[in-house]
Amino acid sequence: MPRLITGFSNPLVKQVRALREKKYRRVERQFLAEGLRILTEALDAGVAPVMLWHAPDSAAHPLVERLVAATEAAGGEVLVTSPDILSKLSGKDNPGSVIGVYAEPETPLSNIDRDTAPIWIVAHALRDPGNLGTMLRTGDAIGAGGLILVDDCTDPFSVEAVRASMGAIFTQA
Repeated sequence: MPRLITGFSNPLVKQVRALREKKYRRVERQFLAEGLRILTEALDAGVAPVMLWHAPDSAAHPLVERLVAATEAAGGEVLVTSPDILSKLSGKDNPGSVIGVYAEPETPLSNIDRDTAPIWIVAHALRDPGNLGTMLRTGDAIGAGGLILVDDCTDPFSVEAVRASMGAIFTQA
């Protein structure tokens, strides 16, 4: 059952807003994804959010209804809030109608089975989140098994990298 959040001082608003910073993402092992397209791509890849935020006027949209059902079925929490609070969570003046909080996948290099895909992409010291997103989208398009980041690379779960991936973070990470 969706819960209504009306105040900027709500602890959940503060908790989710903090996920925009790397140190909090590392502690919580969660990250943000914004927009109906990216959240639908995640769901199509079999990944439901642990927390779904949406505006009241988007509740009747068929894709939002699907996201709500999947989030609740997976034991996640659905929160309804104002566009102003969504803007605070996303850091954008014109946020999408939905924001999802996702568990960070953890795949150590030793757990990767190279035989599961004919191609794997490896990036060394990749610094730009936009370039990381491009590599994820390319890997998704060619059927790569994933993207392996070596040495000091940009955070693949930053809001900018997730946005640039256009949903490929859920198929390639």
